[in-house]
Amino acid sequence: MYNILISAASGAVLFLLLFAVKLPWWVALLVGLVAFTALFVGISRVIMKKVMASIETAGKDLQAQPPRFEKAVRELKDALQYGKWQVYVEGQINSQIGMIYYMKRDFSNAFPYLEKSFFKNWAAMGMLAICYMKRQKKDKMISTFDKAVQWNVKEPLLWGLYAYCLNECGDVSKAKEVLGKGLKKLPGDATLADNLACLEQGKKMKMRNYGDMWFQFHLESLGALQKHQMAAMGGRMQRRMVARR
Repeated sequence: MYNILISAASGAVLFLLLFAVKLPWWVALLVGLVAFTALFVGISRVIMKKVMASIETAGKDLQAQPPRFEKAVRELKDALQYGKWQVYVEGQINSQIGMIYYMKRDFSNAFPYLEKSFFKNWAAMGMLAICYMKRQKKDKMISTFDKAVQWNVKEPLLWGLYAYCLNECGDVSKAKEVLGKGLKKLPGDATLADNLACLEQGKKMKMRNYGDMWFQFHLESLGALQKHQMAAMGGRMQRRMVARR
């Protein structure tokens, strides 16, 4: 990454210059390390400011009515240029692009970006795992979910999503095991406990309690999704009427 290379080279040059003028080696090294750190932090802030500006602009495009999906994707693709400068930036931007395509149900375009997702973006990792499931690659699905829960242990929907996909693949015992692990990390989580009880009783898992966050993964039928959207619109209209009174 350019940031690391530039900062390290600058620190090394400063160390050599100070050492050449007969300063003690440890003083020269300390000054070089300080210079490396200061330059690295400074460049990081500049790059991340530009990246966040692109993400915020893309977010406004997505919130527009109607959403400007393609414009948001173009904005984020332009920001990929900063991936060469800062660690993990490319993965974060690819996560955002992949999620936009996925939520549009353009799964073929979403997949290559989701494959390069940032591992701490649990929603993108969940979408990638679902793509593997739909492609009949259960091993890939499991390894993706395992990596996601390793870095996002406090996300209850992620544990539920993992168990749901395992159950869809016919691996009920593994699904129960995952929910049990989730409850160890999130003791007292009512939805995880309820879903574990459902599986133990041979019933379907209840994922709609997660609301919009669940529906974004497109594991429900289009009819169910439309009903959810209509109910949400009705609720918003009712709240507006109450507010006006």
